[in-house]
Amino acid sequence: MDPDAVSKAFVEHYYSTFDTNRAGLAGLYQENSMLTFEGEKFLGVQNIAGKLTSLPFQQCKHTITTVDCQPSGPAGGMLVFVSGNLQLAGEQHSLKFSQMFHLMPTPQGSFFVLNDIFRLNYA
Repeated sequence: MDPDAVSKAFVEHYYSTFDTNRAGLAGLYQENSMLTFEGEKFLGVQNIAGKLTSLPFQQCKHTITTVDCQPSGPAGGMLVFVSGNLQLAGEQHSLKFSQMFHLMPTPQGSFFVLNDIFRLNYA
C-alpha cells in the first residue's frame, strides 16, 4: 500500500463527494469520529453529517493545492493534510482552506476518517 496513492485517492473522493453530494460523506465516518470545523467540535456520524449538510451554501467547488501524507501509528493509520481553495456559487473570490484527516484502516481493507479538522485561512 502506497500512502501517497491512498491519500490522493481519498482526497479526490472526499472533495468530489463534498462538492456534489455532501450527505454522501457520512459513510466515511464512524461513531468515534470527530470533526472540528472552524473550532466547533462534532462527535459521531450523525453530528458530523448534520454539520456538513447544514452549511449555509448549496454549491461549492474545491481546488486542491497540496496533499501531504504520513503514516500514523502501529494500526496503519495515515495523516493527510490538504490545502486549497473553495469557490462558493455566486461568489467572486475563492476562500483558502486547510484540512487535516486522520484515516484509520477498517477490517474490510478500506479507511474511515477518525479525525477531521477544517479551517478557512484568512489573509
